[in-house]
Amino acid sequence: MAKGKIIGVKQRERRNIIHGFLFASPWIIGFLVFSLYPIFMSFYYSLTDYNLFSSPNWIGLENYKELFQDTKFYLSLYNTLYITIFGLIPHLAFALLMALILNMNVKGQSLYRTIYFLPTLVPAVAGSLLWLWLFNAQYGLINELLGYVGLVQPSWLMDPKWTKTAIIIMGFWGTGTTTVMYLAALQDVPKIYYEAADMDGANFFQKFRHITLPAISPVTLFHVIMGLIGSFQFFTQGLIFAEASQSVGGPENSMLFYAIYLYQVAFSFLKMGYASAMAWVLFIIVLVLTIIVFKTSAKWVYYGGEK
Repeated sequence: MAKGKIIGVKQRERRNIIHGFLFASPWIIGFLVFSLYPIFMSFYYSLTDYNLFSSPNWIGLENYKELFQDTKFYLSLYNTLYITIFGLIPHLAFALLMALILNMNVKGQSLYRTIYFLPTLVPAVAGSLLWLWLFNAQYGLINELLGYVGLVQPSWLMDPKWTKTAIIIMGFWGTGTTTVMYLAALQDVPKIYYEAADMDGANFFQKFRHITLPAISPVTLFHVIMGLIGSFQFFTQGLIFAEASQSVGGPENSMLFYAIYLYQVAFSFLKMGYASAMAWVLFIIVLVLTIIVFKTSAKWVYYGGEK
């Protein structure tokens, strides 16, 4: 009798597993066909000479050797690192500042939060076209305002010294999602910590440094990782801004970011094998930087419940 029950339980478990696989099969098939297979094929193509119109020709590591002798590869990597270093941290700091302001208990708080979040709902292309007009050197609003206060009016998108600065400035406009996540993290900080700090006579900056920053550090880690990955995939805004100067990389290739150069190699030059090698080098760079951030996070990220 007991043996029959055990067999019945095993049969039910087997059926449940089969049913589970059947329900998950659309995702599993989609992952295998549209994700895993392209990943393996891209690595294979990176070892071949392939242009879409002929069979791949095996050349081993030649694409990688050529890549590390390509001056445009280093230039695109420099432009991307510039955006990452001088854009990511200021954007996070600005988002945190706005979250602190929006966390204040003032009348119309919900309205202010909604207004600040709205720009993130604008499609990247539409937002880029808007900023393209704002950065216009002759009749753009930004230069008009700078002229009123007697400051220099740069040729934002035509001067290679200012192109990346323009893109970084535009990035502040799209920090709404980061701000909302910081806002949620700020509201989860236990009020008792601030009350204890008030009793000890701590001022605002001391509370911010010793309570707020450690409490929201896991959210900061998340944004650093996602911002790092996103910066190395920077594409749409740079491409639209560069087209304003009627060239793919902008003036003196100052907006030739890594993803844009990869796109140019793949779909303009039809060098799919070379582009695949670029993609794998990008993957390795991002992976190494992400691991470094995770390794160093133990020194500045604090989780609830840790001693």
